[in-house]
Amino acid sequence: MPLAAISDDPPFAGSTEGIRHRLKLATAGAHHALDERLCQFDLTTTVHYRRFLQASAAALLPLEAALEQAGVAGHIDDWFLRRRSSAIMADLGELDGVARPMSLPLARRDRAFIFGTLYVLEGSRLGATYLLRIVAASADPRVRRATNYLRHGAGAGLWQGFLSQLSRGPTTADDEILMMESALGAFALFAAAVANA
Repeated sequence: MPLAAISDDPPFAGSTEGIRHRLKLATAGAHHALDERLCQFDLTTTVHYRRFLQASAAALLPLEAALEQAGVAGHIDDWFLRRRSSAIMADLGELDGVARPMSLPLARRDRAFIFGTLYVLEGSRLGATYLLRIVAASADPRVRRATNYLRHGAGAGLWQGFLSQLSRGPTTADDEILMMESALGAFALFAAAVANA
């Protein structure tokens, strides 16, 4: 049963199909490995859900900070609608959890970094709907209330919007390689955060 909040949805009939498909193929192994690691969490229990949120925050917070340092708002029109740091911190506060952001390795912080990283972060919203159903079955009302992160952007079409914005700029073969490296780096950070949870 995949628990990763990082997923993909049915094919999108647009100009991003090629790069999207190549990103999906390049990250499939990392995606599957993260799914496997996340299976250790029983999200209906307070302790496990808190650990899941702490692991997610450990990766999300530094990635969003790096995106902002890279000038994400100049590439993604609605970035401030997409930012989830406040949402996950609110959920951790509800469960008396503490965020311990991980350190990011030094890397290029350009358009390829932005879109490769966002491929993972925006894709994570797709799996959040599934995770939300699990969390809703918790016996702990605090767990059921701590869903700002999983609900963030629900119904707003943010994945399709991301794909549309991905298609706006020219992408060279070198850019694609850098996007793939950035996406793999984001998956690796989430995996390390889960391993340390």
